[in-house]
Amino acid sequence: MCNPNRSGQIRTYLVGGAVRDWLLGRIPREYDFSFAVDTPTFLQRNPSARKVGKSVSVILLEGQEYTPLAGSVEADLRRRDLTINALALESNGVLHSHPDALADLAAGVLRPASPTSFCDDPARVFRLARFACEWPAFTVHPEGIAQMRAVAASSLLASLPAERIGRELHKALAAPKPSRWLAVLAEGGCLAPWLCPLEKAADIPAGPVAYHSGSVLAHLMEMMDAVAGDPLRVWMALCHDLGKMDSPAAMLPHHYGHELRGAVIAEQLALRLGLPTRYRTAGALTSLLHMKAGIYATLRPGTRCDLLTQVHGAGLDEPFWAVVEADSGLSLRASVQRDLDRILSVRLPPLGQNRGKDSGLRLRLLRCKALSAG
Repeated sequence: MCNPNRSGQIRTYLVGGAVRDWLLGRIPREYDFSFAVDTPTFLQRNPSARKVGKSVSVILLEGQEYTPLAGSVEADLRRRDLTINALALESNGVLHSHPDALADLAAGVLRPASPTSFCDDPARVFRLARFACEWPAFTVHPEGIAQMRAVAASSLLASLPAERIGRELHKALAAPKPSRWLAVLAEGGCLAPWLCPLEKAADIPAGPVAYHSGSVLAHLMEMMDAVAGDPLRVWMALCHDLGKMDSPAAMLPHHYGHELRGAVIAEQLALRLGLPTRYRTAGALTSLLHMKAGIYATLRPGTRCDLLTQVHGAGLDEPFWAVVEADSGLSLRASVQRDLDRILSVRLPPLGQNRGKDSGLRLRLLRCKALSAG
């Protein structure tokens, strides 16, 4: 076992995900350790250790993080988030586990470690949804859904720091099955308050049956999985139809103007979740332009030029067109790349440069001509 502690015979344990991954034959991504004394004693026995946690006692020693056990090792395991993470391995090789941990690992079950797991830390709601994305073959135990609904009925979720939800979301977006983030949160009634725009998505038709069969929620989930592999791309897929949530009831199943409404919603959602500026830009741009991009072959040269310029200027060529292709079912990137190469090859003559707005207009005109000639 990888245990760097030389702490004067204090009993230490490798805990959580690293033990789980080893038992499943996977290489752990990170190592967390716990110790069986109070924090002052651990610091006294290890002069080079220092406390780095604020709300939680986290000790950094020789590049590894340590936390004190919450009581005995058995009691500590019952206070963890999920049974499959409620594991502790001593340096002598003795394995301690939650009573359901090994069975749940073998059966592929995501189950809360105690009846109060999610009330103790409501952010575990989002952690469960993220694990469901990362472990697509695992099922969510009914107890997990029941605890989610209990938390949703309280005001606990609203008091969470945005960065905790944003951190779990980002991991879910990078996972093999990102759609399960929405599926699990929807089943547990936990889309609100952090993902309020999606709360009624399961009840809104994605569009006329000639184009969509099913709800907006089902369509967004399908799109997220279709572009899985890059978190930004999946976020853009999630955002592209957010404007449909605000379509007037009398308009349904049509969603005229949803691209404009969605751009605002996407930006607000990214801000609420504390996501990077690039995500705010990408989500809004995808909502705003995906409908136009989906009929790319029918656009006039000027419209194509403006669309290509806007997407390329934002540095979003690959993810944007991946989402558009998934949404439209069309193969567009060969023609898009050909047109993009054409407009980027156009240069203003020296006398036309550095003239501010006039230079921009002249460059656009030349680029439109290049597209028309093609």
